[in-house]
Amino acid sequence: MDAQPARASSIISLSEVKVTLEASAGPVEILRGVNLDIKPGTALGIVGPSGSGKTTLLMVLAGLEAINSGTIDVCGHDLTSLNENQLAAFRRDHVGIVFQSFHLIPAMTALENVAVPLEFKDTPDAYKKATRALDRVGLSRRLGHYPSQLSGGEQQRVAIARAMAAGASIILADEPTGNLDSETGDIIINLLFDMQRENGTTLLLVTHDPELAKKCDRVCEVRDGLIS
Repeated sequence: MDAQPARASSIISLSEVKVTLEASAGPVEILRGVNLDIKPGTALGIVGPSGSGKTTLLMVLAGLEAINSGTIDVCGHDLTSLNENQLAAFRRDHVGIVFQSFHLIPAMTALENVAVPLEFKDTPDAYKKATRALDRVGLSRRLGHYPSQLSGGEQQRVAIARAMAAGASIILADEPTGNLDSETGDIIINLLFDMQRENGTTLLLVTHDPELAKKCDRVCEVRDGLIS
């Protein structure tokens, strides 16, 4: 998949992006003309009330939700021009996602969960690299454990290792501490930021916590489908 020239050295560029969903009561505007430019290696905090469009924005950036109009360029790729197979390849090569609900594969061990995206990329020594990633997040003794045998904080560590191990350029984190107690959440956030800085990764962090957002390089607010 050939990349298009990146705009003005930004790793992410959105221009007048609109997303409208059909509902029984009529069309609902989720994003109403979003403009956003992010340079590589930036940590961006995204705040705003529930239903403002924060998660939709992440899904658009991951190529998981189509836009109705506008332009979206991520890692030099015009996402509106890609078919489903090309979007899957784009995510495999460039994007890691850390969800609030972990989204680990229940029938796979921690090691297998981290190795899966590496195997999709035909990465040599996928299991060795997955082992190193889990060691980095403090789970070297839990490689053979299944998600049901891990605490919430441990499962989120596996999810972070999975997102980082494949060398993603961009990490999209949607309320990654939402299902964790405050102490465990602080540990997970510090780990996420440490790995982001070490790898020079671009991080987009959706959170309801303004103090957490302030840990980022930039903060933007999504309100009524627009960014301020």
